[in-house]
Amino acid sequence: MNPPEIEIAQYGTALLLMLSAVALTVGLITLSHLISPHNPTKEKQLSYECGEDPVGNAWLRFNIRFYVVALVFVLFDVEMALVYPVAVIFKGLTTSTSDWTPALIVFGELFVFLAILFLGLIYIWRKGDLGWVRSFRVPTEVGLRSWQKVSASPIAPSEKVS
Repeated sequence: MNPPEIEIAQYGTALLLMLSAVALTVGLITLSHLISPHNPTKEKQLSYECGEDPVGNAWLRFNIRFYVVALVFVLFDVEMALVYPVAVIFKGLTTSTSDWTPALIVFGELFVFLAILFLGLIYIWRKGDLGWVRSFRVPTEVGLRSWQKVSASPIAPSEKVS
């Protein structure tokens, strides 16, 4: 067992590493700002849109579908990033020892992880979040909630300006 002085010294080493990382980051950003030339032009201040001149205002509303699809993609991308190392460990556990208990535990944990993600996939599928076009209103044939009827003019005839 290590004496308490050695354990505190290890925390001091970690603190020194974090402080040096912050100091190095701030120093490099400051150095870059001081050394780099600063000559802004109107063309340089435009937002970059794949080599095309920007059209319209940048502050527009995007459909929430873009964000939902991106989050689902990130979820399953992270899943694959976590499954691969576990598969490598599982392979090492099955080939190196004759005791299969650790391998079965790892397999069970991986199965539970994938089952939870699969249930989440079923949930968002059933909710309709994977479909690109989604209607939130139920079409009706009568009443004020009828969204299939198209009125001739949104302005009443008495309000029209000639």
